[in-house]
Amino acid sequence: MSKVKTSFFCQNCGYESVKWVGQCPSCNQWNTFVEETVHKEPLKNNNGWKDYNGEKRSSRTISLNEIKSSEEKRLPTSDSELNRVLGGGIVPGSLVLVAGEPGIGKSTLFLQNGLWLKGIKILYISGEESEQQIKMRAERLKLANDNFYLLTETSTQVIFQEVKKLKPQLIIVDSIQTMQTPFIDSSPGSVSQIRECAAEFQRFAKETNTPVFLIGHITKDGSIAGPKILEHMVDTVLQFEGDRHYAYRLLRTLKNRFGSTSELGIYEMTDEGMKAVLNPSEILITQKEDQLSGIAIAATIEGMRPLLIEVQALVTQSVYGTPQRTVSGFDLRRLQLLLAVLEKRGGFHFGVKDVFLNIAGGLKIEDPSIDLAVLCALLSSYEDVPLANHLCFAGEVGLSGEIRAVNRIDQRIAEAEKMGFEKIIVSKYNQPAGRQGHKSPAKQKYNIEVITMGRVEEVYKYLF
Repeated sequence: MSKVKTSFFCQNCGYESVKWVGQCPSCNQWNTFVEETVHKEPLKNNNGWKDYNGEKRSSRTISLNEIKSSEEKRLPTSDSELNRVLGGGIVPGSLVLVAGEPGIGKSTLFLQNGLWLKGIKILYISGEESEQQIKMRAERLKLANDNFYLLTETSTQVIFQEVKKLKPQLIIVDSIQTMQTPFIDSSPGSVSQIRECAAEFQRFAKETNTPVFLIGHITKDGSIAGPKILEHMVDTVLQFEGDRHYAYRLLRTLKNRFGSTSELGIYEMTDEGMKAVLNPSEILITQKEDQLSGIAIAATIEGMRPLLIEVQALVTQSVYGTPQRTVSGFDLRRLQLLLAVLEKRGGFHFGVKDVFLNIAGGLKIEDPSIDLAVLCALLSSYEDVPLANHLCFAGEVGLSGEIRAVNRIDQRIAEAEKMGFEKIIVSKYNQPAGRQGHKSPAKQKYNIEVITMGRVEEVYKYLF
């Protein structure tokens, strides 16, 4: 009989300790250690995937020069937004982790993507729902696929036996927190179970060259549930986010070994599943007849895609002693910094005003190029004078009140022009004409008027 071994695992970060400790040495959280039984049997057939695809993979040392470089073949999906965040399609042998809040639409998105993919065998493993529930969802999506197979099981041993019989070309696991391996005596969802199950799927994906999607949960503070090593093991981490009060959902890339990590996919939740939003600028700008104060349009960039977003500000007289600062979708510290610039450089008394700021559409924006639009929305509400409908902004604001240059200005101007704007205010420091043949945006041929400015005071004089 093999001796039963127990270890203590931190439920927050997965740190392993031989004895219980109050504070985790790795993540400094208190009272997170739980005892788990680790009873690991020797695997008789550890790499039972050698002949899975009929390919013989040999493990031997090889010189880097001997390796023939080839273009990474990708499997394109019918979903343009998923292709974008994955970097151009699904890479064979990749392990992709998709995390998000409950009810945000993770299962719906990957069920419909699995049903859209024709010509390849797909296995959808669910540990959370019954076959009938998944069938009802597929009927609601009005989709069908003869090569789409279901398995409702949580034991990885049973799953891999079924996988050997079916030999699918794509696997979707919903969710990794419900999976359980017989080699570890602890409940599903515990740190050791998640780590071991993910390791088994990783071995399978790499040895058989089969892509695997793992759907994951998040904790109440918004981080991905399970040990941090889970994010290190996988090739790509996607975060599915959005406000449940809005119909729009964002799919962000947090890590990608095969492409850019700054990509963003936008979906609209409908009765018939997730619909890709191809022109997000239209939905993020409110169509209004009356001109209202405190609204400015910013030209921002998310990944490779330019977006026009609406910044809404409300400045009111403070009733209480301490003025309020409330933000939605923007960094609170950044707002306080911009208010300090207006106090010091412009002489505006925001110290006696309540300030509320909102990015329309439920987006969270970290691009500093929306500073100028935020500042102009604040001034518009402060003066109670509406800004012109056909005007937008792109610029970062420095502490001395200067308008700093932002990257990829041409794409921002082109997007504003496409959306029918007549004027865009940018920094005069964007690509000065003297530097290696670069032209200032104002000198190039645009159908939109490009106004260049260097200081916050100049913008105030121009607008008001």
